Amino acid sequence: MRDLATDSVSRRVLVVDDSRAQRHLLAVQLARWGYAVTEAATGVDALALARGQDFDLVISDWMMPGLTGPELCQAFRALPRDGYGYFILLTSKSGQEAIATGLDGGADDFLTKPVSALELRARVRAGERILGMQAELLAKNHALRRAHDAMEADLSQARRLQQSLIRDRHRDYPAGAVALMMRPSGHVGGDLVGMVDLMPGRIGLYAVDVAGHGVAAALMTARLAGLLSEASGDRNIALEVGLDGRRQIVPPDQVAQRLNRLMAEEFGVEQYFTLIWAELDLATGQVTLVQAGHPHPLILRAGGRVEVVGQGGFPIGLLPDADWHPVDFILNPGDRLLIPSDGLTECPGAEGELGLSGLSRLLRRTADLDGRAALAGIESALAAYAGAEFPDDLSAILFDRRAY
Repeated sequence: MRDLATDSVSRRVLVVDDSRAQRHLLAVQLARWGYAVTEAATGVDALALARGQDFDLVISDWMMPGLTGPELCQAFRALPRDGYGYFILLTSKSGQEAIATGLDGGADDFLTKPVSALELRARVRAGERILGMQAELLAKNHALRRAHDAMEADLSQARRLQQSLIRDRHRDYPAGAVALMMRPSGHVGGDLVGMVDLMPGRIGLYAVDVAGHGVAAALMTARLAGLLSEASGDRNIALEVGLDGRRQIVPPDQVAQRLNRLMAEEFGVEQYFTLIWAELDLATGQVTLVQAGHPHPLILRAGGRVEVVGQGGFPIGLLPDADWHPVDFILNPGDRLLIPSDGLTECPGAEGELGLSGLSRLLRRTADLDGRAALAGIESALAAYAGAEFPDDLSAILFDRRAY
């Protein structure tokens, strides 16, 4: 075995032939054209060389002792390597069966003996074009992989930031407790749930589902969190300062109308979202709720009966002059209120979507658990029902009323 090279090395070529004269003739021609040439007398020697370094092209005789050209080609293809290796078989065979055998072994091209210099150069140049295209494709794939990895890192960070929009997942009050669940189907989602202390003894509960998924929906939830969340302080859209200078609570139907105007006049996007905004008096259990396209809330009464509440209504951002009508009800000590997203009610399974009836069964089944454990149990049951990854974001609010 010996190496031949010139100063203008462009490609590494392995020449394999048990005929020393034929091997040397090919090597001299290739070296004259600027290739770095390595010779091997047998297929076994060639395979050993290929394990130690990457060759761009292999030119191998068909009939050799120990390991034939097609067998060498098959073994060469099985080697781990970064780029592609172009394989040319030398043969005196020209039948279709022989060509099929070579192609099955992974050969790229054939040269018929005796080999002319013009044909050799033409076939090698054809191989170089293939290798060039493969290298370009590989470089693009690496660039895409780097871009994908960077995007994955950004989306993972965005997920953490979106989850941070919920400052507390659980909060205890003298007359009850709130538990929240928010699980996007992808890195980020369009669901948002939260609670806000409006005034002493009065809290607000909100659930939002922005149409669509991904970054655009997540950015909208961040904008809405700035209008609805406790962190907004006096800038919360559900609060205003009265003529007497004191803070007042905005009725739920007016909250929906304010958000609808903002979507039409300031946001400047063709998006809409569903909403539940509920104002709750902790001392009396009085709830005033507006429903804008969001799934119906459920009340699990202390005696085990489940009630569906709400009047539907248009989503926010669809109609500029839409109106919403509040719904009033009382939560008695021992009652539980569940505000689900459509990721729960529309969870798919073998029997179809779960629906409000299926969710009611899960609500009863988890009645003896505290709020956080109940939501975890509902999520686990949904996973079992779906039998796969959730196709939609999951979010929910659960409020347990107890004696004040």
